[in-house]
Amino acid sequence: MYTLPRMSSLTTSSRSVAVIGGGPAGLMAAEVLSRAGVRVDVYDAMPSLGRKFLLAGVGGMNLTHAEPHAQFVARYGARRAYIEPLLDTFGPEALRAWAQGLGIETFVGSSGRVFPKEMKAAPLLRAWLHRLRTAGVQLHVRQRWLGWTEDGALRFATPQGECHVRADAVVLALGGGSWARLGSDGAWAPWLEQRGVAVAPLQPSNCGFDIAWSEHFRTRFAGQPVKPVVARCVDAAGNEHCQQGEFVVTASGVEGGLVYALSACLRDTITANGCATLLLDLAPGKDQQQLAAALAKPRGSQSSANHLRRQAGIEGVKAGLLREVLAKEEYADPARLAAAIKAVPLSLIAPRPLDEAISTAGGVTFEALDANLMLRAVPGVFCAGEMLDWEAPTGGYLLTACFASGHAAGHGVLAWLGEVQR
Repeated sequence: MYTLPRMSSLTTSSRSVAVIGGGPAGLMAAEVLSRAGVRVDVYDAMPSLGRKFLLAGVGGMNLTHAEPHAQFVARYGARRAYIEPLLDTFGPEALRAWAQGLGIETFVGSSGRVFPKEMKAAPLLRAWLHRLRTAGVQLHVRQRWLGWTEDGALRFATPQGECHVRADAVVLALGGGSWARLGSDGAWAPWLEQRGVAVAPLQPSNCGFDIAWSEHFRTRFAGQPVKPVVARCVDAAGNEHCQQGEFVVTASGVEGGLVYALSACLRDTITANGCATLLLDLAPGKDQQQLAAALAKPRGSQSSANHLRRQAGIEGVKAGLLREVLAKEEYADPARLAAAIKAVPLSLIAPRPLDEAISTAGGVTFEALDANLMLRAVPGVFCAGEMLDWEAPTGGYLLTACFASGHAAGHGVLAWLGEVQR
């Protein structure tokens, strides 16, 4: 074991803060603190910082969303009351202005999603890390946090062995439990629980689900998109959730944007009832009675597949879904077939594993934190980002809340250090 030496700093403050986790939340906390003149060391288990952030930007860096405030904050569901104050201080507009300060211009896409003009995460991260280094922030990689020693020092596993670090305050921004290979493995939960911190079990969010497809359907349609459709589900409390979009059939079930948007409802319903039903409207905008009348027309020498395509516009994977859930006699009944087109029932068995999920639900409960995101049970330790117990759909909402919570944690540390100093 050795003690990690403190690197030289450009700042003059006698206070030091350890930020553990080099994603958006941790780096934002480090920026707030360094601007205030605090000495900051950022520790990350990976060989480089921001790995999950970079992965999120592979298909186009969706930084935030430009929809009206009331709609935006509603995306955080049951945790809105806790997330909204963070967004009031550092929300979508502030995030865009911050990016512009790094030389990263953004634009609003047709869906309202906000992207950097270059559509990539790497230029933003490079500019950000350069600014942090210039401000004196020390960045330490391959430093995996292991909790605390008996006398309260931070433990880290490093290539040179275990080291112990002391700081005047700590910001934990360790991510959730998805994409463990990028550093978010949830290993921190037991160490916090040992200190009396309430941690809600980590669960997959924005995830796919398993369905017991027939071998014929799986073989023929796995990998095919289903669009456009409207999906509905009812949660354990009896509330209906509805979403329009598209999804993809997989060998094990379903995944994609439409499914992700409903994943919290579907996951919680499975937890409560053992399964969940996803109802699909395969013909949005078409009336059920009109569909039934069209399907009742004589088909003559046409095959049933051609008749369904001509009269209802249903073919390919959509026709396959109907055959997957309907008995032969139901498929031959125009009224029942029309009803099924408007509400195909898919029985979901289980969410896909946590490590496959885009994000995580569960984590440090807000009840365990004060208004500044400091752990009530461990004074001087603050939490931010996806390790907190909240979830949101994709579309910029996840990243915005991570930035906002890091911003809040940084200011929380400053307030606490000021109180301690007095």
